[in-house]
Amino acid sequence: MLRYALRRLLFFPLVLLAMYSGAVGLLMFTPGQGLESGEKELPPEVLAQRLKAYNYDEPWWQRYYWTWPKRLVWDRDLPAHQYEDWTVVEIMSAALPVSLQLGVIALGLAMLIGFSAGALAVVGGIPLLDRLTLLLALLGISVPTFVVGALLVMVFGIWLQGFPVGGWGRPSQTLLPAFTLALPYAAYIARLTRSALLDVYDQDFIRTARAKGLSTARVFFDHALRNAFLPVLGYLGPAAAAIFTGSFVVEKIFVIPGMGTHVVESIHNRDQSLILATVLVYGTFLVLFNLIVDLLYGVIDPRVRVDEGVST
Repeated sequence: MLRYALRRLLFFPLVLLAMYSGAVGLLMFTPGQGLESGEKELPPEVLAQRLKAYNYDEPWWQRYYWTWPKRLVWDRDLPAHQYEDWTVVEIMSAALPVSLQLGVIALGLAMLIGFSAGALAVVGGIPLLDRLTLLLALLGISVPTFVVGALLVMVFGIWLQGFPVGGWGRPSQTLLPAFTLALPYAAYIARLTRSALLDVYDQDFIRTARAKGLSTARVFFDHALRNAFLPVLGYLGPAAAAIFTGSFVVEKIFVIPGMGTHVVESIHNRDQSLILATVLVYGTFLVLFNLIVDLLYGVIDPRVRVDEGVST
């Protein structure tokens, strides 16, 4: 397992390089550098000065693959194109903790709601409850987050006035955006849990456990739970990366100063330095969480053994 983890870590920079190169390629085909200020064109001498300050006087390969990464990671002085008084590190240092807080709450809600609903649909033994779970899961997957967020704002924020409709910092400001962000992930987890439990309960070892007279709770917790959790665990890797780096739509609806807000604004403003920095952050989270999920497979299921990068 340790050797497998080390080999995966060696591929870490290659995956980040591939994601970063894809973003660089898209930016190179996008017109403009994002240095314009408002609708008025900058004087030629001012534009030339800004181009030099942002290293646009260098070859593209040197700027994107050496100067900007060095200024971002080592010097920590890479400025954002549309925020002259802020560096990219300062912007992300303020935004990333907010997205992480929202992501932790949303991921916890998604796992609690999704796994509980999927388990009750199978273990409860009530056909109506099973159909209701499938219906709610379908709605959670199908209805866009901007519709869910807008409905929650209108009902609980404006009509009932039970929760703030925006902002961040107080506990009351976290529930609506966290639930909006968690709902589609909870729906996926519920469907995965239900499907996995149906497969597990059809296995011979479950029939043997029931034949021994074990209670429904013992059969579920001692025999079915660990096996049914594996498909959910595989889904949690990319899901956690997406949640923790912030939802663009949710943070815009609830006016949350997280990563999602800055990603949307950086794309709108063609802020190349901020775009590439957010790509690196998302890629880092994606690779790390997928690695953690792969390692947890061997911990949760003893049948899984990793040898030379191959699961058996």
